[in-house]
Amino acid sequence: MLEIGSVVDGKYKILNKVGQGGMSVVYLAMNERANKQWAVKEIRKDGSSDYDVVKQGLIAETDILKHLDHPNLPSIIDVIDRDDTFLIVMDYIEGNPLSKALENYGPQNQEDVIEWGKELCDVLGYLHSRKPPIIYRDMKPANVMLKPDGRVTLIDFGTARTFKETSVEDTRCLGTEGYAAPEQYGGHGQTDARTDIYNLGATLYQLITGQYPRLYEMRPIRYWNPALSSGLEEIILKCTQIMPEDRYQSCEELLYDLEHYNELDIEYRKAENRKWRMFLSSSILAVIFSVGAFGFRSAANVQTRNSYDGYVAAASVAEERQAMEYFKSAINLKPSDETAYQELLKYVTRNNVITSEEDEGIRSIFNETNGTSRSNIEYLRLNNPDAYEVFAYEMGNAYFYTYEEANRKMKSQKWFEAAKSSSSLDVQKRARAECLEKIASYAGTLGVQNQAGDASTTYYDYWLDITSLISSDMISADNNVTALRSYKDFVFNVCTYMEHFLDEGVTQRDISAQLAIVKDAVTAMDVNASNSVEAKLKQDTFENINQAVKMLGASGVRTDEKSGEEAQ
Repeated sequence: MLEIGSVVDGKYKILNKVGQGGMSVVYLAMNERANKQWAVKEIRKDGSSDYDVVKQGLIAETDILKHLDHPNLPSIIDVIDRDDTFLIVMDYIEGNPLSKALENYGPQNQEDVIEWGKELCDVLGYLHSRKPPIIYRDMKPANVMLKPDGRVTLIDFGTARTFKETSVEDTRCLGTEGYAAPEQYGGHGQTDARTDIYNLGATLYQLITGQYPRLYEMRPIRYWNPALSSGLEEIILKCTQIMPEDRYQSCEELLYDLEHYNELDIEYRKAENRKWRMFLSSSILAVIFSVGAFGFRSAANVQTRNSYDGYVAAASVAEERQAMEYFKSAINLKPSDETAYQELLKYVTRNNVITSEEDEGIRSIFNETNGTSRSNIEYLRLNNPDAYEVFAYEMGNAYFYTYEEANRKMKSQKWFEAAKSSSSLDVQKRARAECLEKIASYAGTLGVQNQAGDASTTYYDYWLDITSLISSDMISADNNVTALRSYKDFVFNVCTYMEHFLDEGVTQRDISAQLAIVKDAVTAMDVNASNSVEAKLKQDTFENINQAVKMLGASGVRTDEKSGEEAQ
């Protein structure tokens, strides 16, 4: 064991012991140089008869965490292999595990549990979106730290694995009995994202009821407390279905229901049904008392609207709230038909911006399951893959260029990921999708350093990718608007990150040359003068180019790091 007051690796001073497990001890340490506290997890090499297995788990844990960046995950700073112990230096998470809250106070407040569930759903979704996906496999209250600010952090990645599409089943059965899904017991196929959804459902079950979750024995949560939400009960039941195909198929689907759990409540549905019956009654009376011919026309319109094509047609001319309902009705009728999806996208981008409210509406429509195990968008992907891939490309572009929120590029990434290897798109669009997916992946990591001082993404790499994008024939690949937005975005990046580009080896000559290329390309574009969007984008791009040129001139003479010559 480490001695209190000792200094590890010349920089981590051990302050006190904060936790202990079967073969590991966790200490609070201080890096006196950086004036920062860390947790040091010490694992004894002689603490297990099968240390090789344990070591593999430790190596997997550190390798996984070193490449992750999420507010609900700890960061691995250092790994030290000593003669008799294995030390992992990581973020010190102040607080206590949720298992402690259960032990001290019993069942937790429903609203708190739902908020924790949403945070955990978000972090699991982040893990599942990695390339390849990371399956956590050991969600339980003991592995969730509750911090003083009320937020949670997921810890202990010793059982996590990367998902392999070629694997038939897991090579080793790991997890914790009670929380583990049936497939974790072996012989039921390999674990995947739906395994984590089961684990999370079992965790929420215990947090809200105080009862230990047992496979095949979990009663509905309102058996233990009738005052609990029937909507939350429905969500947990769906999470913990025996067959993976009967559970939520993604954390995105689960997160949506957690955010709208009250809408699943029985009482809520009854109230909504009463409102609908009252509306329907008044509508029928209105038809009855209408003049004959008008009444017949209204009835005909209703009949037309109740068809797939009718819903799509009605949506195109309706107010936004009603339009989204019409699109949902159409897609619910034929989730494998791409027409309504395409018309929905045209509708929300009609003003060249996707609002956060429209984004929420889109997700609601895509995630609708209609009582089945698959969402609408999954039906399209599985049953009409060619149309899905084309649509994914267009969705990626829409989010990348028109979404109003700051995370527009991150929103676009999953769509470009689906499109970049598509056989349904031409070579130009596939190459463009691949380039945009890579650029989108920089969001949130560009210029960010971990606690060890290493950059997640370099500005030089970013420069290479954004210049690669503008070197392609974007007009023929898409249209004037997306091409102009790409040029404008490039110049914006030059203005924003110029000093960083120069510091990392991009020369002034390189930047000047690329700005000239953009200026020539925009000048040569045949922009429709009557199209205010195109005209405004062209004007803005020229103004930004002029600003970038001024900034470049004001940056002084730099030395070309690659040639050692001065760049003018």
